[in-house]
Amino acid sequence: MSECSHNCADCASKKEGKCNGEHDFRAPMNDRSNVKRVIAVMSGKGGVGKSLVTELLAVEASRRGLKTAILDADITGPSIPTAFGVTERAKSDGVGVLPCRSQGGIGMMSLNLLVENPKDPVVWRGPVIAGAVKQFWSDVSWGDVDVMFVDMPPGTGDVPLTVFQSLPISGVVVVTSPQDLVSLIVEKAIRMAEMMKVPVLGMVENMSVFKCPDCGKEHRIFGGDGSGALAAAHGIAATAALPIDPAFAMAVDSGTIESVDTSALKAVVDAAVGK
Repeated sequence: MSECSHNCADCASKKEGKCNGEHDFRAPMNDRSNVKRVIAVMSGKGGVGKSLVTELLAVEASRRGLKTAILDADITGPSIPTAFGVTERAKSDGVGVLPCRSQGGIGMMSLNLLVENPKDPVVWRGPVIAGAVKQFWSDVSWGDVDVMFVDMPPGTGDVPLTVFQSLPISGVVVVTSPQDLVSLIVEKAIRMAEMMKVPVLGMVENMSVFKCPDCGKEHRIFGGDGSGALAAAHGIAATAALPIDPAFAMAVDSGTIESVDTSALKAVVDAAVGK
């Protein structure tokens, strides 16, 4: 119902037996879109590298010949275009908004592709941000897409809830780092996915180790293997570890993320694309 507040506890219609509490809140897919799988990349924690992992997952999927896209749902911190060296503004063909494409053909939509000045802050309230995410899904003519990765913002609030309710999420890839405090927050994201009945298909431990360029010794700067225990506790079989590597930062800053080695993510991408 249009007047539904999504709060079943106070819903008069449910108390009167007019509603069973089961509503489909999904936003309609654009008529010129055919997206087969949608994978949310989330953490619950900020600063662990969700955008980097989203980019690398998309690059690995694209290298397999899959038609790949990224929906940048991190509205207040949109960084996807920069990593791919995309500086053009998104255009409309009169029917829908067309996604911009990387040099390798990955389709993407991000707020920074729409605003006049990408350096301006996005000072919007939660419902407006959530509405923008739904518009990225419904108003963009994505075309044929084998797998779309959604770069989620931190937390378990408005936007993640909107993504879970509005988009046909096939599964989640969780991003963490090897620190107990991070695992504590990341587990909230895992539990949110479980509450929404969306499978957690994989986990990526970013900043896992630092390998000294001089002696080759590996250092666990953030401590022990907290993410390994977290993955085991929730039955997440597909896992991967990414090191602290200056090459990643250099590739993102120079817009050449499609040039980096993504082989470490093969198992997670296998799970994400359903192989």
